[in-house]
Amino acid sequence: MSTYAAEGRLNPMMVMQQISQSMNIGKRRKSLFALPLLAAIILMGGCNNDSHPSAHSASAVNVNADSVQPVSFWVATDTHYLDKELQDGGTAFDAYVSGGDGKMLPYSEELMEALVYDVEQKKPAFLILSGDLTNNGEASSHKKLAEKLKRIEQAGTSVYVIPGNHDLNNPWARSFSGDKQIVAEYLSDEDFDDLYAEYGYDEALSRDEDSLSYLVQAAPGLWLLMIDSAQYAKNEEYGFPQTDGRILPSTQAWMEKCVKLAAKSQASIITVMHHNLLDHTTMQVSGFRLNNSQEAMKLLRQGGLNLVLSGHIHVQDIRRDPAYREGDEAFPVYDIATGAFAVNPHQYGVMTFDPLSRGVTYNTAAVDVEGWAAATGSNDPNLLGFKSYAEKAFASSSYSKALQQLEDSSFSTADRASMAETMAKLNVYYFAGTAAEHLPEIKAMPGFKLWEQVQGGFMAGYINSMVEEQDESNVSLDMVLNGNTR
Repeated sequence: MSTYAAEGRLNPMMVMQQISQSMNIGKRRKSLFALPLLAAIILMGGCNNDSHPSAHSASAVNVNADSVQPVSFWVATDTHYLDKELQDGGTAFDAYVSGGDGKMLPYSEELMEALVYDVEQKKPAFLILSGDLTNNGEASSHKKLAEKLKRIEQAGTSVYVIPGNHDLNNPWARSFSGDKQIVAEYLSDEDFDDLYAEYGYDEALSRDEDSLSYLVQAAPGLWLLMIDSAQYAKNEEYGFPQTDGRILPSTQAWMEKCVKLAAKSQASIITVMHHNLLDHTTMQVSGFRLNNSQEAMKLLRQGGLNLVLSGHIHVQDIRRDPAYREGDEAFPVYDIATGAFAVNPHQYGVMTFDPLSRGVTYNTAAVDVEGWAAATGSNDPNLLGFKSYAEKAFASSSYSKALQQLEDSSFSTADRASMAETMAKLNVYYFAGTAAEHLPEIKAMPGFKLWEQVQGGFMAGYINSMVEEQDESNVSLDMVLNGNTR
């Protein structure tokens, strides 16, 4: 539960009175919208801008500086937690992992325990989990994860969650035994509402009737607009989980009311959703950006909401609204896609919010698996040297996939190995959000020069998308939230 319910200038009783007068709070209903599954995803699955207004130049919120201090919080996404009891490490599980998109499922339990450990050590005010909480929506994975979130809240850190496209009504929920995959029980949207009630829903200032979206006060002067962008109503009918996302028209109307309510309380808003608002790759792929992203962007611009926290695409990437031009009256809209926690380098976003200036900072940090392993007396060398182990495992998987793509090419065996080595190293940097910093190193590799000879094909396009020139950081951001004085 929030530690800020009675702090700052916001009077909870007054807020609830405003809500009851201006918004319809009711029990949510299932979404009836659905679109076909995205069949393929990116192979294994920015902006430190000096030109935007300084945090110190923003209009100050009318708060008491002596009692309201900057708050530190974290955002993690795509944890893809898998209950350890659902896999026995057998051939079926090994095949599933090796054929997957780089998720560290064999150490899923340990990764989440390390996150709990990090929270206990560093004590952020709150933790946001922006969807794909579980591997494939397994009921036992959700229940075990909720137990860990309870420990995080008991340590003094509030938790706020929303579902992703993997989490609900998922016919792909599986356990693994020997050489067999076994259909597992999955969680429904109603079950999600009940199971995660303590992690945002019970504290909500307002609930959307038609989705698992909600509005919550996370800190004095800061509200989170937690948007359920996943489509899961027809998963059972289709026999697979929909990958693409959208924001329902009724949810958009509800969001507009939330903006007006926040303006009355002089609160800043950060929008959180699983799917991306902006494109985070130059590749022509669908399913990552919201299907109705243009409508969502228009709504955000009109409401003065200029920061979105998303996930889904698994890579670490920060994008600014491409329609923004220097000198525009409104601040630019940013979409921070935090890299998948389940994928190397297993990081999350460390953020701060200053209620006086409305300034927000964002920086990535890798979960301290090695520290947790040492503290718990683990003898597993992979855990005690996890950073190196995880990077090598991810690079090895990338290398193998590149070789597969080159199998029928005319390149020699030695050249294919050189090209795969280049792809593996580049992919490690790309998922960490640091590819642009390492471009001179990558472009000097013999394998890269060979890739430049390839015309067409998925892998060549993927390589080109990873070496996109960028002037701004994908791992850090210093920006100002709009005043939201509508």
